[in-house]
Amino acid sequence: MKRCIIFAGGNPEPMLPDGINTENSLIIAADKGYINCKELGFTPTLTIGDFDSLGFIPNDCEKISFPKEKDDTDLMLAVREALKRECSDITILGALGGRLDHTLANIQTLAFIRENGAWGRILSCNEQIILVSSGKYTIKRKEHYSLSLFSYSREVTGLTVKGVKYPLNNGKIDSSFPIGVSNEIINDSAEISFSSGLLVIVQSRA
Repeated sequence: MKRCIIFAGGNPEPMLPDGINTENSLIIAADKGYINCKELGFTPTLTIGDFDSLGFIPNDCEKISFPKEKDDTDLMLAVREALKRECSDITILGALGGRLDHTLANIQTLAFIRENGAWGRILSCNEQIILVSSGKYTIKRKEHYSLSLFSYSREVTGLTVKGVKYPLNNGKIDSSFPIGVSNEIINDSAEISFSSGLLVIVQSRA
């Protein structure tokens, strides 16, 4: 599985979040994400975007420039390039804590990654967000973190959640009511399975 780490231009992380393996990973900086990348001690393999936020075009790595007037966000350009280079495991940093419209767009970008057959997550020192299609998943317990589940599709059906404070067996959640917010993993991990829909899984530091 070829890994990619994308640095977006949102709030910078004070340190590299736990659970990231940078070895043999393609590192892409999306516009201002170049600064976030450099501040954590990395030089990206590639920087991409229109560079309006960054204000200059870096000269210490491969670069792909786009005009400011475009349909894709800089993060989406980075994701497209990662998929083009056959990366199937994509971690996005610096995608939270800024403008709400950008945060929502970044979550939509996770859906794009899933629809294109790859696995993606948004990661920070305080949160992990993944978006998955039907199947079975194991989510490891993290001390002092909550677990929240949201339906990204109209509904998620056949949802079973085990190893949590509020379990569910063959249930259903929909996109118009946040019933899955703020659960708690009480075992070493939570076991989540569902038969249809798209599910957003969020772990947040309490």
